[in-house]
Amino acid sequence: MPDPSPRHEIAHLGHVELLTPEPEKSLDFFVRVLGLTENGTDGDSVYLRTWDDYEHHSLKLTAAKTSGVGRTALRASSEEALKRRVVALEERGLGVGWVDGDTGIGATYLFRDPDGHELEVYWETERYQPPEHLRPALKNQAQAYPGRGVGVRRLDHVNYLAREAEANGRFVCDALGGRVTEQIQLDSGVISGQWTHFAQKSYDLVYTNDWTKSNGRLHHIAFATDTREDILRAADIALDNDVHIETGPHKHAIQQTFFLYLYEPGGNRIELCNPTGRLIFAPDWEPVTWTEAERAKGQAWGLKTIESFHTHGTPPVA
Repeated sequence: MPDPSPRHEIAHLGHVELLTPEPEKSLDFFVRVLGLTENGTDGDSVYLRTWDDYEHHSLKLTAAKTSGVGRTALRASSEEALKRRVVALEERGLGVGWVDGDTGIGATYLFRDPDGHELEVYWETERYQPPEHLRPALKNQAQAYPGRGVGVRRLDHVNYLAREAEANGRFVCDALGGRVTEQIQLDSGVISGQWTHFAQKSYDLVYTNDWTKSNGRLHHIAFATDTREDILRAADIALDNDVHIETGPHKHAIQQTFFLYLYEPGGNRIELCNPTGRLIFAPDWEPVTWTEAERAKGQAWGLKTIESFHTHGTPPVA
């Protein structure tokens, strides 16, 4: 039988590995300030989880010489879907091969996007079983609310910097079954940013053009909160803990996300976001394209985008 459409063969973003040259300070930031929970270690890495992600971990924090993103993990929608995506990746010459998965996940296939970022796809996963002191009162919740720091609910998305955003967005759609929901097109015709998703959430993986023309860098990773009020409270928590606030709280025009951008101690940009309940159900959704003039107006309420938002990425470029 012919290979079915790749749509929905990737279920969701599973977890992401973040590299930090300040492992102790970064760990304190994610646990005490953002409210994640430790769930084991592996060499120089610490596994961390948000309170309502159902898998073993949401974030793998790894000590390294510099900042940046390690592997991003995607969960397939079935074992058969995993096998089909592996074939598609190998056909495009971007597969690396089967590797030992992180704690909590089974057979894992490593690959790269056209820009060189490392990603992996898997099917088998370990559902989180909380210890007694973290057992929730509601059985449909993964873990008890920690009541610590911001208390982020889930890992939301990853935004990569890339030499060519459009080529990477096309790869996500063709090889992984994603779909572009929104994009930016410059007056020159260049697509400078694409937001892609796998299910009803409006975006999972984002690519924006790297002004340094480098490869494999990170713009930010994002964690979602329950409400917009949590974002406002997060700004106060950041202030009290001497955490650098880059910009926000505010509302994006693109995707309408309410946001706050922080730098964690290792230098990586972290977004705290509330998607305001925005979901995409249309099976025939057409990408929303923003022009250069429209983006020049700034964010949703007219605030101009801070310059460092366009120039800061990790690892830093000399």
